[in-house]
Amino acid sequence: MYAIFNYVFVYACDRCRCDSKSEHEESSQYPFVSILSMRGGDGHNSYSTNSLLQRRVLSMTKPILVKNTKDMMTNLNFPKCVKLADLGCSSGQNTFLVMSEIVNTINVLCQEWNQNPPEIDCCLNDLPNNDFNTTFKFLTFFNDKLTNKKPCFVSGVPGSFYSRLFPRNSLHFLHSNYSLHYLSKVPNRLEKNRMSVYITGSSPPSEHKAYLNQFQTDFNKFLRMRSEEMVSNGRMVLTLIGRKTLDDSLYRDCCHWLTLLSDSLCDLVFEGLVSASKVSSFNVPFYDPNGEEVKGIIRNEGSFMVNDLETHLFDLGLSNEDYGLQSDRAKTGVKEANCIRAVTETMLVAHFGDAISIDTLFEKYAHHVSKHASCKNKTSVSLVVSLIRK
Repeated sequence: MYAIFNYVFVYACDRCRCDSKSEHEESSQYPFVSILSMRGGDGHNSYSTNSLLQRRVLSMTKPILVKNTKDMMTNLNFPKCVKLADLGCSSGQNTFLVMSEIVNTINVLCQEWNQNPPEIDCCLNDLPNNDFNTTFKFLTFFNDKLTNKKPCFVSGVPGSFYSRLFPRNSLHFLHSNYSLHYLSKVPNRLEKNRMSVYITGSSPPSEHKAYLNQFQTDFNKFLRMRSEEMVSNGRMVLTLIGRKTLDDSLYRDCCHWLTLLSDSLCDLVFEGLVSASKVSSFNVPFYDPNGEEVKGIIRNEGSFMVNDLETHLFDLGLSNEDYGLQSDRAKTGVKEANCIRAVTETMLVAHFGDAISIDTLFEKYAHHVSKHASCKNKTSVSLVVSLIRK
């Protein structure tokens, strides 16, 4: 079914699975598939309203995005139809910022090389529970950012990117921003975490190994699925939260976003607002690899060649704030708390239900952020990697 929207065509269709697995089977294999969606809508606590960090990351990665888009077009001899995908698009306008950048780069390049611009298919992927409706409300925004009014075809593609999403040899360019650090599931056989939702300096080495093994399994499968879907010489630009290469694989700094979440949950336990057992049974399906771990998985899987690998500062775009006044620290805390709430609330509600007040939890979170607002010794970074399909 097609609908014309100011030269932008929108279509939606049921995705035919290539792996013969039912939705129930996929949910059983990936138990977090149904709860890893960001907070929907466009309200005060929504992801759409609180995704400034992701927007700034897109700006930071623009040079790599533009370079790889141009190289893809010239190496493929200017294909007449180009299929783009944004995996983990979430809700809101961010996905259209990156798509418009790629589309405009293609159109400008075609003009420079005296080539006819291709038809472009923009595929926006996220989990089935993602709020695609809010995303598609920004189609006018997308259309306004396009420099060439030749029609684009925009579609939503619901499903886990740890499974097949597209037909074989159909994708030319793939982008993913701040999604691949989320695992398909919490690792098996974790030891009791002493009310930490993630790895800390006091975690046993087996915990880091479990998270690393799960990331290796998931990222390897991601690459294998994409290798089947991408054409030879197709490009991927992936950005994810990573960590600096340190000798101590367990160390996470005191202002790591999951350390602060653990501290906030512990506050609720100490105040008798939630049971310790409920908190100690909660783990986040997340892993922050270093660059060597990422390159090792890519090399061992073998379908892609690393073209670029950059490391950038990770913060919430607040590093230039004036921390001199207590009121400034408090504002910084609220901004970061709202950002983290937007990406974790669905997961927290799924585990805790009515056992905690989300408002109270993130008031605690904001307080902990303000205490660590001037922290400079951060272990978290943004890893940006571009890959070429062999």
